Amino acid sequence: MKGLFKKFAVTGLALSLLLTGCSSGEKTSSTEETKTPIENVPERFANGEEVKIMVIRKIGGDDHTAQYLAGAKKEGEELGFTVDTFTANGDTAKFHDAIAQASTQDYDGVIISHGDDAATVDAVKDLVEKDKKVVTFDSIDGLKEVEGVTLTAQDDQALAKLALDQLINDFNGEAKIAYLWVDGFPPMVRRNAVYEEALKNNPGIKEIDRFGVASANTSVDTQNAVAAMLKKYPEGELDAIFATWDAFATGAVRALKEAGRDEIKIYGIDVSNADLQLMQEEGSTWKYTAAVDPALIGKVNMRILAKKLAGEETPQEYALDASLISQEELASSEEPINMVNLSKVVAGWGESTDFEEDWMKTLKEHYQK
Repeated sequence: MKGLFKKFAVTGLALSLLLTGCSSGEKTSSTEETKTPIENVPERFANGEEVKIMVIRKIGGDDHTAQYLAGAKKEGEELGFTVDTFTANGDTAKFHDAIAQASTQDYDGVIISHGDDAATVDAVKDLVEKDKKVVTFDSIDGLKEVEGVTLTAQDDQALAKLALDQLINDFNGEAKIAYLWVDGFPPMVRRNAVYEEALKNNPGIKEIDRFGVASANTSVDTQNAVAAMLKKYPEGELDAIFATWDAFATGAVRALKEAGRDEIKIYGIDVSNADLQLMQEEGSTWKYTAAVDPALIGKVNMRILAKKLAGEETPQEYALDASLISQEELASSEEPINMVNLSKVVAGWGESTDFEEDWMKTLKEHYQK
Protein backbone atom coordinates (compact mmCIF):
# COMPACT_ATOMS: atom_id res chain seq x y z
CA MET A 1 0.00 0.00 0.00
CA LYS A 2 2.15 11.43 -0.92
CA GLY A 3 1.28 14.73 -0.09
CA LEU A 4 -1.80 15.98 1.44
CA PHE A 5 -3.44 18.97 2.69
CA LYS A 6 -2.97 22.63 2.01
CA LYS A 7 -5.86 24.66 3.45
CA PHE A 8 -8.65 22.85 5.22
CA ALA A 9 -10.70 22.95 8.40
CA VAL A 10 -9.00 21.65 11.49
CA THR A 11 -10.71 18.28 11.61
CA GLY A 12 -9.51 15.24 13.53
CA LEU A 13 -7.66 14.16 10.41
CA ALA A 14 -6.04 17.56 10.05
CA LEU A 15 -4.85 17.49 13.63
CA SER A 16 -3.49 14.01 13.07
CA LEU A 17 -1.52 15.24 10.09
CA LEU A 18 -0.10 18.16 12.00
CA LEU A 19 0.95 16.02 14.92
CA THR A 20 2.37 12.94 13.23
CA GLY A 21 4.84 14.44 10.78
CA CYS A 22 5.97 13.70 7.27
CA SER A 23 4.87 10.09 6.86
CA SER A 24 1.38 11.10 7.89
CA GLY A 25 1.00 14.22 5.84
CA GLU A 26 3.76 16.71 6.57
CA LYS A 27 3.99 19.16 3.70
CA THR A 28 7.30 19.73 1.98
CA SER A 29 7.92 22.50 -0.52
CA SER A 30 9.88 22.18 -3.73
CA THR A 31 12.18 24.87 -5.03
CA GLU A 32 10.80 28.37 -5.49
CA GLU A 33 9.02 29.30 -8.68
CA THR A 34 11.43 29.83 -11.52
CA LYS A 35 11.50 33.07 -13.50
CA THR A 36 13.48 31.87 -16.50
CA PRO A 37 11.73 29.37 -18.85
CA ILE A 38 13.16 25.86 -18.81
CA GLU A 39 14.08 24.63 -22.27
CA ASN A 40 13.44 21.18 -23.75
CA VAL A 41 10.71 20.18 -21.30
CA PRO A 42 6.93 19.86 -21.78
CA GLU A 43 5.04 23.15 -21.78
CA ARG A 44 3.35 22.25 -18.49
CA PHE A 45 6.69 22.52 -16.69
CA ALA A 46 8.53 25.11 -18.79
CA ASN A 47 7.66 28.20 -16.74
CA GLY A 48 8.37 26.73 -13.34
CA GLU A 49 4.76 26.95 -12.18
CA GLU A 50 4.11 25.02 -8.98
CA VAL A 51 3.10 21.38 -9.46
CA LYS A 52 1.46 19.84 -6.41
CA ILE A 53 1.22 16.09 -5.89
CA MET A 54 -0.50 14.09 -3.18
CA VAL A 55 0.38 10.49 -2.32
CA ILE A 56 -2.19 8.63 -0.21
CA ARG A 57 -1.58 5.12 1.09
CA LYS A 58 -4.13 3.04 2.95
CA ILE A 59 -1.74 0.69 4.74
CA GLY A 60 1.16 1.90 6.87
CA GLY A 61 3.35 1.37 9.89
CA ASP A 62 5.86 -0.78 8.00
CA ASP A 63 9.21 -0.25 6.26
CA HIS A 64 7.73 -0.99 2.84
CA THR A 65 5.35 1.94 3.22
CA ALA A 66 8.08 4.29 4.44
CA GLN A 67 10.38 3.40 1.55
CA TYR A 68 7.60 3.59 -1.04
CA LEU A 69 6.63 7.09 0.11
CA ALA A 70 10.27 8.17 0.32
CA GLY A 71 10.92 7.00 -3.23
CA ALA A 72 7.90 8.81 -4.63
CA LYS A 73 8.66 11.96 -2.65
CA LYS A 74 12.31 12.06 -3.69
CA GLU A 75 11.51 11.56 -7.38
CA GLY A 76 8.82 14.23 -7.32
CA GLU A 77 10.92 16.80 -5.51
CA GLU A 78 13.84 16.20 -7.87
CA LEU A 79 11.45 17.05 -10.70
CA GLY A 80 10.61 20.31 -8.91
CA PHE A 81 7.20 19.24 -7.60
CA THR A 82 5.71 19.93 -4.19
CA VAL A 83 4.96 16.48 -2.75
CA ASP A 84 2.79 15.70 0.26
CA THR A 85 2.30 12.23 1.77
CA PHE A 86 -0.33 10.59 3.94
CA THR A 87 -0.73 7.10 5.39
CA ALA A 88 -4.02 5.94 6.87
CA ASN A 89 -2.43 3.00 8.71
CA GLY A 90 -5.21 0.70 7.60
CA ASP A 91 -8.04 3.03 8.63
CA THR A 92 -10.56 3.01 5.77
CA ALA A 93 -12.38 6.14 6.95
CA LYS A 94 -9.15 8.16 7.17
CA PHE A 95 -8.05 6.85 3.79
CA HIS A 96 -11.21 8.04 2.06
CA ASP A 97 -11.25 11.28 4.01
CA ALA A 98 -7.74 11.96 2.72
CA ILE A 99 -8.80 11.37 -0.88
CA ALA A 100 -11.81 13.65 -0.40
CA GLN A 101 -9.56 16.37 1.02
CA ALA A 102 -7.15 16.01 -1.92
CA SER A 103 -10.09 16.31 -4.29
CA THR A 104 -11.07 19.72 -2.90
CA GLN A 105 -7.54 21.13 -2.82
CA ASP A 106 -5.35 22.41 -5.64
CA TYR A 107 -3.38 19.25 -6.29
CA ASP A 108 -2.48 18.54 -9.89
CA GLY A 109 -2.03 14.82 -9.40
CA VAL A 110 -2.73 12.10 -6.86
CA ILE A 111 -1.06 8.73 -6.31
CA ILE A 112 -3.20 6.23 -4.41
CA SER A 113 -1.77 3.08 -2.84
CA HIS A 114 -3.74 0.05 -1.69
CA GLY A 115 -7.23 1.31 -2.43
CA ASP A 116 -9.06 -2.00 -2.02
CA ASP A 117 -12.78 -1.23 -2.06
CA ALA A 118 -15.49 -0.05 -4.44
CA ALA A 119 -15.53 3.33 -2.72
CA THR A 120 -11.99 3.88 -4.03
CA VAL A 121 -13.31 3.65 -7.58
CA ASP A 122 -15.92 6.34 -6.89
CA ALA A 123 -13.32 8.53 -5.18
CA VAL A 124 -10.92 8.26 -8.11
CA LYS A 125 -13.74 9.07 -10.55
CA ASP A 126 -14.30 12.25 -8.56
CA LEU A 127 -10.60 13.15 -8.80
CA VAL A 128 -10.58 12.60 -12.55
CA GLU A 129 -13.75 14.65 -13.02
CA LYS A 130 -11.90 17.50 -11.30
CA ASP A 131 -9.09 17.15 -13.85
CA LYS A 132 -6.58 15.65 -11.43
CA LYS A 133 -4.25 13.02 -12.87
CA VAL A 134 -4.22 9.71 -11.00
CA VAL A 135 -1.85 6.75 -10.66
CA THR A 136 -2.65 3.84 -8.35
CA PHE A 137 -0.54 1.10 -6.79
CA ASP A 138 -1.78 -2.31 -5.61
CA SER A 139 -5.38 -1.16 -5.84
CA ILE A 140 -8.71 -2.64 -6.85
CA ASP A 141 -9.12 -3.81 -10.46
CA GLY A 142 -12.37 -1.86 -10.72
CA LEU A 143 -10.23 1.23 -11.32
CA LYS A 144 -9.69 -0.03 -14.87
CA GLU A 145 -13.09 1.42 -15.70
CA VAL A 146 -11.87 4.96 -14.90
CA GLU A 147 -10.45 6.47 -18.07
CA GLY A 148 -6.96 7.94 -17.85
CA VAL A 149 -5.92 6.16 -14.66
CA THR A 150 -2.84 3.92 -14.59
CA LEU A 151 -2.89 0.89 -12.29
CA THR A 152 0.58 -0.19 -11.16
CA ALA A 153 1.58 -3.25 -9.17
CA GLN A 154 4.45 -5.46 -8.30
CA ASP A 155 4.41 -8.57 -10.47
CA ASP A 156 2.60 -10.47 -7.72
CA GLN A 157 2.36 -13.66 -9.73
CA ALA A 158 6.13 -13.62 -10.21
CA LEU A 159 6.76 -12.80 -6.55
CA ALA A 160 4.70 -15.76 -5.37
CA LYS A 161 6.09 -18.10 -8.00
CA LEU A 162 9.72 -17.23 -7.26
CA ALA A 163 9.32 -17.96 -3.55
CA LEU A 164 7.14 -21.04 -3.98
CA ASP A 165 9.28 -22.59 -6.71
CA GLN A 166 12.29 -22.26 -4.45
CA LEU A 167 10.43 -23.88 -1.54
CA ILE A 168 9.24 -26.75 -3.73
CA ASN A 169 12.72 -27.26 -5.14
CA ASP A 170 14.43 -27.17 -1.75
CA PHE A 171 12.12 -29.86 -0.38
CA ASN A 172 11.98 -31.95 -3.56
CA GLY A 173 8.23 -31.43 -3.76
CA GLU A 174 7.53 -32.99 -0.33
CA ALA A 175 6.85 -30.66 2.60
CA LYS A 176 4.35 -29.82 5.30
CA ILE A 177 3.89 -26.07 5.39
CA ALA A 178 2.09 -23.25 7.17
CA TYR A 179 0.56 -20.50 5.03
CA LEU A 180 0.60 -16.86 6.21
CA TRP A 181 -1.84 -14.87 4.08
CA VAL A 182 -4.72 -12.42 4.42
CA ASP A 183 -7.62 -11.97 2.03
CA GLY A 184 -9.13 -8.70 0.84
CA PHE A 185 -6.14 -7.00 -0.77
CA PRO A 186 -5.60 -7.17 -4.57
CA PRO A 187 -1.93 -8.22 -4.33
CA MET A 188 -2.81 -10.92 -1.80
CA VAL A 189 -5.55 -12.24 -4.05
CA ARG A 190 -3.08 -12.51 -6.93
CA ARG A 191 -0.46 -14.22 -4.75
CA ASN A 192 -3.03 -16.65 -3.40
CA ALA A 193 -4.03 -17.70 -6.92
CA VAL A 194 -0.43 -18.74 -7.59
CA TYR A 195 -0.28 -20.54 -4.24
CA GLU A 196 -3.42 -22.56 -4.95
CA GLU A 197 -2.11 -23.52 -8.38
CA ALA A 198 1.22 -24.58 -6.86
CA LEU A 199 -0.51 -26.87 -4.36
CA LYS A 200 -2.63 -28.35 -7.12
CA ASN A 201 0.42 -29.10 -9.26
CA ASN A 202 2.55 -30.34 -6.34
CA PRO A 203 0.44 -32.71 -4.22
CA GLY A 204 3.46 -33.45 -2.02
CA ILE A 205 3.29 -29.91 -0.61
CA LYS A 206 0.72 -30.09 2.19
CA GLU A 207 -0.73 -27.06 3.95
CA ILE A 208 -1.27 -28.07 7.57
CA ASP A 209 -2.09 -24.68 9.07
CA ARG A 210 -2.57 -21.01 8.18
CA PHE A 211 -2.89 -17.57 9.76
CA GLY A 212 -3.27 -14.00 8.58
CA VAL A 213 -4.47 -10.62 9.83
CA ALA A 214 -3.71 -7.11 8.61
CA SER A 215 -3.54 -4.73 11.53
CA ALA A 216 -1.39 -2.05 13.08
CA ASN A 217 0.41 -4.92 14.87
CA THR A 218 0.54 -7.55 12.12
CA SER A 219 4.06 -8.70 12.95
CA VAL A 220 3.32 -9.13 16.67
CA ASP A 221 -0.02 -10.82 15.99
CA THR A 222 1.73 -13.21 13.61
CA GLN A 223 4.50 -13.94 16.10
CA ASN A 224 1.93 -14.93 18.71
CA ALA A 225 -0.05 -17.03 16.24
CA VAL A 226 3.02 -18.89 14.98
CA ALA A 227 4.21 -19.47 18.55
CA ALA A 228 0.88 -21.14 19.30
CA MET A 229 1.08 -23.06 16.04
CA LEU A 230 4.49 -24.49 16.91
CA LYS A 231 3.07 -26.09 20.04
CA LYS A 232 0.71 -28.11 17.83
CA TYR A 233 3.45 -29.32 15.51
CA PRO A 234 6.54 -30.79 17.16
CA GLU A 235 9.79 -31.26 15.28
CA GLY A 236 9.24 -33.18 12.06
CA GLU A 237 5.61 -32.08 11.71
CA LEU A 238 6.25 -28.69 10.07
CA ASP A 239 8.93 -28.13 7.45
CA ALA A 240 8.45 -24.61 6.11
CA ILE A 241 6.40 -21.42 6.26
CA PHE A 242 5.29 -19.48 3.19
CA ALA A 243 4.72 -15.83 4.16
CA THR A 244 3.00 -13.67 1.56
CA TRP A 245 3.99 -10.40 3.27
CA ASP A 246 7.17 -9.46 5.11
CA ALA A 247 5.17 -8.36 8.15
CA PHE A 248 4.12 -12.02 8.41
CA ALA A 249 7.65 -13.27 7.88
CA THR A 250 9.19 -11.05 10.57
CA GLY A 251 6.68 -12.30 13.13
CA ALA A 252 7.33 -15.91 12.13
CA VAL A 253 11.11 -15.47 12.35
CA ARG A 254 10.86 -14.20 15.91
CA ALA A 255 8.51 -17.00 16.94
CA LEU A 256 10.82 -19.67 15.51
CA LYS A 257 13.84 -18.11 17.19
CA GLU A 258 12.16 -17.98 20.61
CA ALA A 259 11.03 -21.60 20.26
CA GLY A 260 14.42 -22.79 19.02
CA ARG A 261 12.81 -24.27 15.91
CA ASP A 262 15.54 -23.54 13.38
CA GLU A 263 14.66 -26.65 11.37
CA ILE A 264 11.67 -24.77 9.92
CA LYS A 265 12.51 -22.57 6.93
CA ILE A 266 10.75 -19.36 5.86
CA TYR A 267 10.07 -18.30 2.28
CA GLY A 268 8.68 -14.77 2.07
CA ILE A 269 7.62 -11.87 -0.10
CA ASP A 270 8.75 -8.22 0.18
CA VAL A 271 11.89 -6.80 1.74
CA SER A 272 13.11 -3.94 3.92
CA ASN A 273 16.20 -3.03 5.94
CA ALA A 274 14.73 -4.78 8.97
CA ASP A 275 14.02 -7.88 6.87
CA LEU A 276 17.56 -7.99 5.51
CA GLN A 277 18.94 -7.69 9.01
CA LEU A 278 16.82 -10.64 10.14
CA MET A 279 17.88 -12.74 7.16
CA GLN A 280 21.55 -12.07 7.94
CA GLU A 281 21.38 -12.97 11.63
CA GLU A 282 23.27 -16.10 12.57
CA GLY A 283 20.98 -19.11 12.47
CA SER A 284 18.15 -17.18 10.77
CA THR A 285 15.36 -19.35 9.43
CA TRP A 286 14.40 -16.83 6.73
CA LYS A 287 16.04 -18.37 3.65
CA TYR A 288 14.47 -16.56 0.69
CA THR A 289 12.30 -13.56 -0.04
CA ALA A 290 10.93 -12.36 -3.38
CA ALA A 291 10.66 -8.61 -3.73
CA VAL A 292 10.56 -5.39 -5.70
CA ASP A 293 12.38 -2.34 -4.38
CA PRO A 294 9.60 -0.31 -2.70
CA ALA A 295 11.44 2.98 -3.25
CA LEU A 296 11.65 2.18 -6.97
CA ILE A 297 7.91 1.55 -7.05
CA GLY A 298 7.33 5.03 -5.64
CA LYS A 299 9.73 6.55 -8.18
CA VAL A 300 8.10 4.83 -11.14
CA ASN A 301 4.63 5.85 -9.94
CA MET A 302 5.80 9.47 -9.85
CA ARG A 303 7.32 9.27 -13.33
CA ILE A 304 4.06 7.94 -14.77
CA LEU A 305 2.14 10.74 -13.07
CA ALA A 306 4.60 13.31 -14.44
CA LYS A 307 4.01 11.96 -17.96
CA LYS A 308 0.27 12.33 -17.47
CA LEU A 309 0.73 15.94 -16.40
CA ALA A 310 2.84 16.50 -19.50
CA GLY A 311 0.04 15.16 -21.69
CA GLU A 312 2.05 12.12 -22.75
CA GLU A 313 0.72 8.62 -23.34
CA THR A 314 0.78 6.24 -20.37
CA PRO A 315 -0.35 2.60 -20.06
CA GLN A 316 -3.50 1.50 -18.26
CA GLU A 317 -1.51 -1.13 -16.34
CA TYR A 318 2.14 -1.64 -15.44
CA ALA A 319 3.87 -4.29 -13.29
CA LEU A 320 7.37 -4.01 -11.86
CA ASP A 321 9.72 -6.97 -12.20
CA ALA A 322 10.44 -9.13 -9.15
CA SER A 323 13.73 -10.51 -7.81
CA LEU A 324 14.51 -13.43 -5.52
CA ILE A 325 16.85 -12.65 -2.62
CA SER A 326 18.62 -15.56 -0.94
CA GLN A 327 20.22 -15.79 2.46
CA GLU A 328 23.23 -17.35 0.74
CA GLU A 329 23.69 -14.28 -1.50
CA LEU A 330 23.50 -11.97 1.50
CA ALA A 331 26.08 -14.05 3.37
CA SER A 332 28.47 -13.83 0.41
CA SER A 333 29.05 -10.13 1.10
CA GLU A 334 31.92 -9.05 3.32
CA GLU A 335 29.83 -6.11 4.55
CA PRO A 336 26.28 -6.11 5.91
CA ILE A 337 23.69 -5.78 3.15
CA ASN A 338 20.89 -3.23 3.38
CA MET A 339 18.45 -1.65 0.94
CA VAL A 340 21.12 0.79 -0.26
CA ASN A 341 23.75 -1.77 -1.24
CA LEU A 342 21.49 -4.74 -2.01
CA SER A 343 22.33 -4.31 -5.69
CA LYS A 344 25.83 -5.61 -4.88
CA VAL A 345 24.43 -9.12 -4.48
CA VAL A 346 21.18 -8.90 -6.49
CA ALA A 347 21.82 -7.79 -10.05
CA GLY A 348 19.64 -4.90 -11.21
CA TRP A 349 18.09 -4.30 -7.79
CA GLY A 350 16.46 -0.86 -7.50
CA GLU A 351 17.24 0.06 -11.09
CA SER A 352 14.78 0.92 -13.83
CA THR A 353 14.68 3.50 -16.59
CA ASP A 354 11.01 2.81 -17.32
CA PHE A 355 9.11 6.04 -17.97
CA GLU A 356 12.26 8.09 -17.34
CA GLU A 357 12.21 10.64 -20.17
CA ASP A 358 15.03 12.95 -21.23
CA TRP A 359 12.98 15.96 -20.20
CA MET A 360 12.77 14.55 -16.68
CA LYS A 361 16.56 14.50 -16.54
CA THR A 362 16.50 18.12 -17.70
CA LEU A 363 14.11 19.09 -14.92
CA LYS A 364 16.24 17.32 -12.34
CA GLU A 365 19.37 19.09 -13.52
CA HIS A 366 17.54 22.41 -13.41
CA TYR A 367 16.25 21.99 -9.86
CA GLN A 368 19.61 20.78 -8.58
CA LYS A 369 21.04 24.24 -9.21
